[in-house]
Amino acid sequence: MKIKNNRMEALKMLISSMELGSQEEVLQALEKEGFKLTQATLSRDLKQLKVAKAASMNGKYVYVLPNDTMYKRITTPKMATEMLQSSGFVSISFSGNMGVIKTRPGYASSIAYNIDNSDIPSLIGTIAGDDTIFIVIKEGSTRDAVIKDLTPILGTMR
Repeated sequence: MKIKNNRMEALKMLISSMELGSQEEVLQALEKEGFKLTQATLSRDLKQLKVAKAASMNGKYVYVLPNDTMYKRITTPKMATEMLQSSGFVSISFSGNMGVIKTRPGYASSIAYNIDNSDIPSLIGTIAGDDTIFIVIKEGSTRDAVIKDLTPILGTMR
């Protein structure tokens, strides 16, 4: 199962960082990352991720992740394995007993899952979208305590 999870994460990274217009292009990109799979397996993975095709800025139809047809692409793509070294965390901000965690597209749900299953003493819970996590902070907990509690999951936040 770990191999599939790694492959799915690599697939998300590739789709978000490259303009891939065919399954053959996706298969070749995955192979460069060390994932050798069949077209049938790729089709199932794309379906599971709810990947669609949308017109890019140059009019070419490319694969995009759900909820973001005008996908923000990075200008200098990195290897997916290099991008997988980070947690997907982008930023955190607070207002009263609430916080908002921004993530790379497609990462909020899995990060919120990790937060919810880590029994964080300073948090009540989370609600996740595609690239945003809403957190509710327990009464009496400080922002520093929240950051300290989240660091093992999100990495360094300062």
